[in-house]
Amino acid sequence: MRSTTSRIRLLSATALLAATAAVGLTGGGAAAQAAATYRAQYHFTVPDHWKNDPQRPVYVNGKFNYYYLYDADYPTEVGTAWRLATTTDGVAFADQGIAAPKKTNANYDLWSGSAVVDTANTAGFGAGAVVQLVTQMDHPVNASGPQAQFLWYSIDGGRTFRPYGDTPVIPNGGRRDFRDPKVSWDAARGRWVAAITEGDRIGFFTSPDLKTWTWRSDFVGGMGILECPDLYPIRADDGTTHWVLGVSAGGTPGTYAYWTGAFDGAAFTADAATPQWLDHGFDWYAGVTWEDPAAPADRRFGMAWMNNWAYADTTPTWASDGFNGTDSIVRQITLKHYADGYALASQPTPALASHASSVTNLGTIQVDDGLVPLAYHGTAYQLDTDVSWTQLDNIGLQLRVSADGTRHADAGIYHDYSYLNRRQTGQPDTTGTRGESHAPWNPAKTSAHLRILVDRTTIEVFVDDGRYVHSSEVFADPADTGVNLYATGGSATFANTTITQFPDLSQRPAHVVSGFEGSSYDPGWTTTGSFTGTGPSFEYLPGMVGNAVLDTFAGGGDPATGTITSPSFTLDRNHLHFLLAGGHHPAETSINLLVNGQVVRTATGDDTGVLKPIDWDVSALQGQSAQVRVVDQATGAWGHIMADQLLLSD
Repeated sequence: MRSTTSRIRLLSATALLAATAAVGLTGGGAAAQAAATYRAQYHFTVPDHWKNDPQRPVYVNGKFNYYYLYDADYPTEVGTAWRLATTTDGVAFADQGIAAPKKTNANYDLWSGSAVVDTANTAGFGAGAVVQLVTQMDHPVNASGPQAQFLWYSIDGGRTFRPYGDTPVIPNGGRRDFRDPKVSWDAARGRWVAAITEGDRIGFFTSPDLKTWTWRSDFVGGMGILECPDLYPIRADDGTTHWVLGVSAGGTPGTYAYWTGAFDGAAFTADAATPQWLDHGFDWYAGVTWEDPAAPADRRFGMAWMNNWAYADTTPTWASDGFNGTDSIVRQITLKHYADGYALASQPTPALASHASSVTNLGTIQVDDGLVPLAYHGTAYQLDTDVSWTQLDNIGLQLRVSADGTRHADAGIYHDYSYLNRRQTGQPDTTGTRGESHAPWNPAKTSAHLRILVDRTTIEVFVDDGRYVHSSEVFADPADTGVNLYATGGSATFANTTITQFPDLSQRPAHVVSGFEGSSYDPGWTTTGSFTGTGPSFEYLPGMVGNAVLDTFAGGGDPATGTITSPSFTLDRNHLHFLLAGGHHPAETSINLLVNGQVVRTATGDDTGVLKPIDWDVSALQGQSAQVRVVDQATGAWGHIMADQLLLSD
């Protein structure tokens, strides 16, 4: 263990036990802990309850749709849905609620998979439909069943999904483990390709239409059970193009392992049998990558779940803030040619800099065989520094230092490896086996650039160009805010040392005004005319969410007239989304937003029964009381209107 404590000061056994107990909730007193927040300031966190695996974002209508596995019933019940957040830059996210709900069909909950935009309508759901291939249990009995791959689809830009029946499009075929399909379009061969984990190997499948799949080959990883595969081509900095096959794997470090190699549309051939690691910390799992639209051949983005199944429920965030689920920062990933071959390098996405609220230059600091405290305290920031030395044993930074100096996390370089050590502060692994992560370092080098992202429960350390990164949870006491520089066995210079701070970027949870799922309208809704005494319709409409919709045809067909009006609600988000179909009669069949009794937004149908998304920007009306009123005064052809899933979100 390359802890600075053993080389700079002696930490007693009693103090060490206190520092690692209760995942770092030591010091500060019970009242201080109760008032503290552990929600990350500039990393993605689930609004409530639970999240685990990220799902690869897809670009739709000028934004990235980021889906992730979400359990609204945590901690009393397991089982995940797909929840949606949108982002334009991968830093600030806006919650959009559940996109693919669990318990919708006979296969219960949804596990990991991938979504694609079916631009050419190969699946027949419509050009531009968002289609997801996802793992579910095939008709489980007693909450257990064979894992298989199922198809879900969305015709409203990926906001809401429906299952394509209850039958798998890729059956299990007798496999014990068979999950996490990663789908991409193979333009060279005009077909879809899917990488799916099959226990200790990855199977490759192809399809012309996302519905009919053919097994082509498999690749044995030699690393035990594999999950969350990733497959893509990328052009290296020397101009050559290579394929990368990634997986999440157990062992050490147990994050995102990858091989560079070649893929011929059916089989992957690795350059070497032993994989490399995109992250050497302990908490960068279920990682996904996706193309950078600005340079799709040369760069990708990537993110992962900052947790570990060895201690997934060990976190102070549930007691303090009612959630368990934090993601890594989104990275920009490139492929570089090094002396020992090709390897991925990653850095925080450049868009992070645009969210900085302040940048403080601390200049150059000399450290002579000891500790130098920085004139900065904080729990959420980015620290950059260029470190150089002539001869020494150990160099680095103590982060989240307690007032008495006994608690801290250490990031640094020792002889032939870089490291992140969390043993002397709140660490989630009570066994102590995942206390310090290591990554290779050339001992002949005498300088390094360290870029360190510290947030309330996480630390990510990028060494030099980011070929080697350490990402781990660190549950430090909220009162522990110090930063110390250290060097042992010599002196070091920390130049160009800067601290960048960020505002609170946590999402405001979306909320449903009405989903029209009951046999009667929600409490407070009022009806007039032909719609008095009616309720939502359970007749199927393309694009509907759940099992029912508002449909004025149900009040007596096209001749029916009247209004259906919501109770008052506060416009506390920037957008009001809903699905709309029916007659195109702007003055007679419409859905209206009323503020102070006046119509401020209105929409009508398009003379079809297909529900389509409507998005009203209500940011200028923030804080005002509003109502939604559905009006039907038309009695001829298409003299009715349908609406579903009224949702307020940012």
